[in-house]
Amino acid sequence: QVQLVESGGGLVQPGGSLRLSCAASGFSFSSYPMTWYCQAPGKEREWVAGITATDSTNYLDSVKGRFTISRDKAKNAVYLQMNSLKPEDTAVYYCSIVKIRRYWGQGTQVTVSS
Repeated sequence: QVQLVESGGGLVQPGGSLRLSCAASGFSFSSYPMTWYCQAPGKEREWVAGITATDSTNYLDSVKGRFTISRDKAKNAVYLQMNSLKPEDTAVYYCSIVKIRRYWGQGTQVTVSS
């Protein structure tokens, strides 16, 4: 079965960096687009970035130039490098795929605060 396990979140000061990881299993990882979403307290879950099976990438406007999504097909992992973090980036971050239905990981908390 599909499993997605995020890691790498934490507390960071404004301007800092974090690298989120998502370990994927239970499907043909190299064949599927992968996405990162975030959900801030009191807000709906929001798409942040996506990477296709051929490694094309797209980003939410507010994270362009600061976040980078990448994937390692040998490790079945997708990453989100987050630089120049802002307090408004504080959220739980989830990786996700659609394989007949949408699957989510358990999420990893990112808190940006001084």
